[in-house]
Amino acid sequence: MSLFDTFKRGLAKTRGFVTSQLNRVAAGLGHFDDDMLDELEMTLIQADCGVTASTEAIESIRKHIRDTGDASREAVMKVLYDALMERLTEKKLTLDRGQLTIYLMVGVNGTGKTTTSAKLAQRAKRESYRVMMAAADTFRAAAIDQLKVWGARTETTVIAHDMGADPAAVVFDAIRAARARGTELLLIDTAGRLHTKKNLMDELAKIRRVIQREAPEARVETLLVIDATTGQNAIIQARAFHEATSVTGLVITKLDGNAKGGVAIAVARETGLPIALAGLGEGADDLQDFDRELFLRALLPES
Repeated sequence: MSLFDTFKRGLAKTRGFVTSQLNRVAAGLGHFDDDMLDELEMTLIQADCGVTASTEAIESIRKHIRDTGDASREAVMKVLYDALMERLTEKKLTLDRGQLTIYLMVGVNGTGKTTTSAKLAQRAKRESYRVMMAAADTFRAAAIDQLKVWGARTETTVIAHDMGADPAAVVFDAIRAARARGTELLLIDTAGRLHTKKNLMDELAKIRRVIQREAPEARVETLLVIDATTGQNAIIQARAFHEATSVTGLVITKLDGNAKGGVAIAVARETGLPIALAGLGEGADDLQDFDRELFLRALLPES
């Protein structure tokens, strides 16, 4: 299966919704009028592309029609594609041989942080990198146990303390162990108690200070994991975590879960953050580097 087919399969529900709505609106006329553009805007909003991004995209289409007189389906879809492309940025995650890279995984509980960490560990190990994981969500025994299970499945060392331990202390020990063993990727799974925002901010800030002090030479990526099925709540989550710790990239999981895959566009537009990874299914190979071109080709119907 090609990478495009993987994106297309993962976004099948959203693509199906957008295509059916577009076919209903256009009704075989081959061109769009103002009422049809209003309905197209509503379709984008219903697919969770966000009000701002949807409105801006439709305005780009209206301007194109005013300037050129071309209201054909082909022209409309081309301008829509280009307009949404401008509102998406991507980020490629890279690892270096012999150098420590740290992925600080953040996000509310239930978004798939731990599973994403395991998939990233599995992918890095397939490429023969030395990998370690740290269970820094010490507020839930289940979180520690889950990471240990994934560690056993992927044959990855997991640094963990008992429930209730200081998360920063776990990170301290993990960095020391990673440096001693020549680890090239350290994945740190953190808590996601968004309802206690101040505590969360303080906790993440403390972890960041430990990382900066103990591994100043390491490349650090703070990856915010967002569940696409939460819809517009994902934007609220992204803003809160970006305030708490400087997020460097987004991971959008469960894009295959419903017809709301457009939320990736909404979050990217509203936060200005790049998307690094897309979760397109349950399998390890369904976690893919985000490619905005493939994403939009898979999301939108062919003209």
